[in-house]
Amino acid sequence: MTLTKFLSHYRTLNLLSILLFIGLWQGLALYLSDNSLPTPATVAEVFWQETLSGQLPYHLGVTLLRLISSFVVAMLLGCAIGILLGRNQKLDVFFDNWLVIFLNIPALVTIILCYVWFGLVESAAILAVVINKLPNVVVTIREGTRALDKDLLEMARCYRFSKLKTLRHVIWPQLHPFVMGATRSGLALIWKIILVVELLGRSNGMGYQLHLFFQLFDVAGILAYTIAFVAVIQVIELLILKPLDRKAGRWRR
Repeated sequence: MTLTKFLSHYRTLNLLSILLFIGLWQGLALYLSDNSLPTPATVAEVFWQETLSGQLPYHLGVTLLRLISSFVVAMLLGCAIGILLGRNQKLDVFFDNWLVIFLNIPALVTIILCYVWFGLVESAAILAVVINKLPNVVVTIREGTRALDKDLLEMARCYRFSKLKTLRHVIWPQLHPFVMGATRSGLALIWKIILVVELLGRSNGMGYQLHLFFQLFDVAGILAYTIAFVAVIQVIELLILKPLDRKAGRWRR
């Protein structure tokens, strides 16, 4: 099977899968005939109305801005700390219990404490998200650093590579799968945490709107906003993460 035929077959299967999902949704909604599960057409109508009114783009944009801000901070700090702990055994042993503690603190507790300590402000919301995501990134990158090929690092020292050159040509290619894993899991985790942050202490964003829809028992609105955000994350995956993954993995060929 040629690559073109494979891609065509893959797209066909994806389309059939989506159509089957929509068909099952439509059938179940008609069977229940209840407001608790609106039909796809009803959700699409709400989605279109919210988009035309500007409410959905506004709240989606606010949430995405919070997601990008907290994600960038968590990834930069997490990668730096993870590499440091992976390369320094004493620091790793010293801070291991800290990581275990922060990994097991519920996100809701962190969010509430940040709002209590710093107030219902934007910085407290971002900080709560970063604190919840940071330990996961650190652990992932630490394990990747531990798995670095020591022979390649020794070769870099023998050839007198600078630290920047060693990081770029020796360490980064090996850490890349771990960074991408932390990135994908991070996007999935952070946006869920942001919704809770917005629900508890913000006056805008997707979480705030979902809370309003919940109070009104507007399931169509909840589904419309959820589908919008999931679609944006899928676009980020297809247009940014996968191309970066392919580009960074060319050295393996």
